[in-house]
Amino acid sequence: MFEYNPDKHYPSETESRVVIRFQDCDPLRHLNNAKYFDYFFNAREDQVPKLYGLEIIDLIKTYKAAWVVYNHNISYVKPAMVGEWVRIMSRILWHNHNTIVVEYYMTDDSKTQLKTVLWSTMRYVTLAEGKSTDHTGAVKDFLKATSGNLDVSNLNIKDRVKELKELIEKGM
Repeated sequence: MFEYNPDKHYPSETESRVVIRFQDCDPLRHLNNAKYFDYFFNAREDQVPKLYGLEIIDLIKTYKAAWVVYNHNISYVKPAMVGEWVRIMSRILWHNHNTIVVEYYMTDDSKTQLKTVLWSTMRYVTLAEGKSTDHTGAVKDFLKATSGNLDVSNLNIKDRVKELKELIEKGM
């Protein structure tokens, strides 16, 4: 379970290095559009326990609630190719009392070329009723410690792609 320590710095971004598998690619050797989701979600699932000592399933069991995706917004910039090593970064871009926006993005291995950006918007809901509920306890602490809480109200994914490209060009 996540235990918040106000004296500790928690990184807001996770990072994984993965290879694009043949089985996940189309005949043109590009990563299949739908497979980006698998790569993004698997990378985050692997990294959150390492960085924060948190298994999401523990939060689900304790609070009897989970995040449910209700919107994906994805921008394919450059294709990821079979056999290519890539970097996958993710972060909680924003949150409020019952919703989060998780940003995932993929670059080439040297982090010089942006490949894809995904925003997943999720609502926190009870398991029993499937009704929206507020973040509480360790969930709220985890969000407070790790969320960038960027104001997304006036930001769209097209602008974010441009911003990330500029950051990557500057060497982040």
